[in-house]
Amino acid sequence: MRTDPAPATAGPDRLELTIDSLGQEGDGVTRRHGAPLRVRYALGGETVLARETGRRRAIAEAILCASPDRVAPPCPLFGRCGGCVLQHLDREAGLAWKAGLVRAALRDAGFDAAPPVAAVQSPPRTRRRMDLALRRGPHGVTIGLHERGAEAVIALDACHVLHPVLFALLDAIRPTLTSLQGLRRAGSLGVNLLDSGPDLLLATDGALLPRDRALLADFAVLHGVPRIAWQAEGLRTGADAVPEVVCGVSPVLHRFAGVAVSPPPGAFLQATREGEAAIVEAVLDGLPERMPRGARVVELYAGCGTIGLAMAARAHVSAYEGHAGAVSALRAGGAGRRIEAHRRDLNRQPLLAREFAGASAVVLDPPHPGAGAQMREVAASAVPRIVYVSCNPNALAQDTRLLATAGYRLARYRVIDQFLWSARVESVCVFDRPAAVRRGPMPRPPR
Repeated sequence: MRTDPAPATAGPDRLELTIDSLGQEGDGVTRRHGAPLRVRYALGGETVLARETGRRRAIAEAILCASPDRVAPPCPLFGRCGGCVLQHLDREAGLAWKAGLVRAALRDAGFDAAPPVAAVQSPPRTRRRMDLALRRGPHGVTIGLHERGAEAVIALDACHVLHPVLFALLDAIRPTLTSLQGLRRAGSLGVNLLDSGPDLLLATDGALLPRDRALLADFAVLHGVPRIAWQAEGLRTGADAVPEVVCGVSPVLHRFAGVAVSPPPGAFLQATREGEAAIVEAVLDGLPERMPRGARVVELYAGCGTIGLAMAARAHVSAYEGHAGAVSALRAGGAGRRIEAHRRDLNRQPLLAREFAGASAVVLDPPHPGAGAQMREVAASAVPRIVYVSCNPNALAQDTRLLATAGYRLARYRVIDQFLWSARVESVCVFDRPAAVRRGPMPRPPR
């Protein structure tokens, strides 16, 4: 992308545009012929020369007047690799923009949202969870991320996001992946950097042969990888998907609130250690300051205990999760502590409003689409305090609008940016029900 304006001129294929703002996807937004036009790699307030790439979309090819928040992208892959969309934006300005997204979502839900009480950003090279695409070519297997908006896979030859341990693993494992006969054309590789070391979940488009398994076991022993699990490509998601452990070299352990847990293959892990710590701290701060002896907190979408095990030091925790492996891990790790893990698919069988009776608080950390039907039951309950952990401002607005309708008030919220240079943002929002309406379950908000 050019930033020197001298030779840059508009023409039949290039538009001179003034960008109004930065949109939710991290693209600049302007209006053309009365409708929004999204311009990739443009920032609010800039004047750019752009080329249209599709319906209501364009890409900036030269910057005529740059924003004061524009910086040189640190990674040479920026603009090709789809992992980062905002490396041209100053990090502090990016955090402020993400805080604005959360604030706008809360206002859209019906809350008068002041600025967040805190905004936290993870530093570069701290991402400890990755999900990479694998493509076999004439010169071996490419490990990387998809080009933004395309199927092509860009080799991850550099990365300013990944933890150095994970980035080094890519070069180490490439020869082994190239030798696998079960990896015919395409696959994926998910890695969690646990306290015990990298935990790998491999997916391939063909079945692993005995020789493939031996190669993976040799790699695990040589590089200190405690476990490698495998699934057929396309079956990696879902609460009932159970990967096969190809090799287990040593125990797989991770500590939440100082408690050792053995997560299942492909378990959910917060993206960075710093982000996880900020989320847990915000949730604990959001619990009622004074809870009666024997107080109970209901946790929804509990995972392996990231938040629940920390809350168990403050109250009895009833934790609900749909993934069987995560529930088993939480039960084993939480044995002897004030936490009970229940397996329940909250999308298909949400807890009813009456099941929250007597709870001092509800804490929920739903997946990206939000809490759906479960949120209607939460909003209809009489729980005095709700702590909502969100990774999607759109879902946050949709779900918490039900709380506003039910009479809840926004007490405070925090913003956590652990997906650096992306358009994703996390938040922890605390809601109270005024005492005047704490008289039993409320009518369920309309669908």
